[in-house]
Amino acid sequence: MAENVRAHIIITGIVQGVFFRVETQRAAQRYGVNGWVRNKRDGTVEAVIEGERQKVASMLDWCREGPPRAVVNKVDVEWEKYIGEMVDFRVTH
Repeated sequence: MAENVRAHIIITGIVQGVFFRVETQRAAQRYGVNGWVRNKRDGTVEAVIEGERQKVASMLDWCREGPPRAVVNKVDVEWEKYIGEMVDFRVTH
């Protein structure tokens, strides 16, 4: 059985105004992970991703690239205890 994990991430670079959140949601649906994504006032994007370890790892790889117009400089990952509270992936504000 696959291990479930939870990653709390902050993405820096040119990541706002480039459809990062909606494309993150689409990628999450493709990879089969749950969680949320939002813009922060400091110009970064924050997300929490839950799911099977390999699927979350694939999602993190996607976040390191982002959508075509994004320029990702850094992705900080904090591994947290898996909760399993999320049933889909949402764009929040």
